[in-house]
Amino acid sequence: MSEPLIDRHVVVTGGAGALGKAVVARLLQAGAVCHVPVRGSAGMPVAADGDRLRVVTGVELGDEVAVDRFYDRVPRLWASVHLAGGFAMAPLGQASQADFLHLLQINALTTWLCCRAAVRAMRRGGTGGRIVNVAARPGIEPRRGAGMVAYAGAKAAVAAITQALAEELKDERILVNAIAPSTLDTEANRKAMPGADTSRWLAPAAAAEAVLQLVAPANVEISGAVLPLYARA
Repeated sequence: MSEPLIDRHVVVTGGAGALGKAVVARLLQAGAVCHVPVRGSAGMPVAADGDRLRVVTGVELGDEVAVDRFYDRVPRLWASVHLAGGFAMAPLGQASQADFLHLLQINALTTWLCCRAAVRAMRRGGTGGRIVNVAARPGIEPRRGAGMVAYAGAKAAVAAITQALAEELKDERILVNAIAPSTLDTEANRKAMPGADTSRWLAPAAAAEAVLQLVAPANVEISGAVLPLYARA
């Protein structure tokens, strides 16, 4: 069977992170041409498929001009996967307004800006497309957000953006979905939680497989879903 994304152009934000590297690797394996915007050169993903991995440095995802400029240079955009974001855990009394605004910016604002730019590019192409965002379990199960209220609110915004945009685009063949992972099994999380039962955590490769299914051309019906990826948590 041929690769489902052969020669299709896909943007992956946050491609230098643990989840991002897994997603980029899986999309490259499926034949995609991956465009990865990064702020600087540190932590850039590497792959044997160098001709199909196009890393663009100096892109600030919270800057609408920079985001629009980046997407304008992507040819024949098929899919846009928005993994960029961040996490912070703090009880309400220990969090500041600046903390809340920061989490909103790096999670919700970057998602909104990239969705907007991606939709414009897909409309220019006229062949539809796929968008995948990343929410989180506390974003769709708010009671799980105790001790991280600002983060839960920011990821809830991502889930709302996803579902509202899916409804807005339902007649344009642009399908919009999100994944909502529980704790990812990454080196950073293992260091942060040395006593945790990591066997219950979600493998980045499993999350990458879910992303692939959502961006594949074979997905012609699923839109507006926020897919729980909880592993055994």
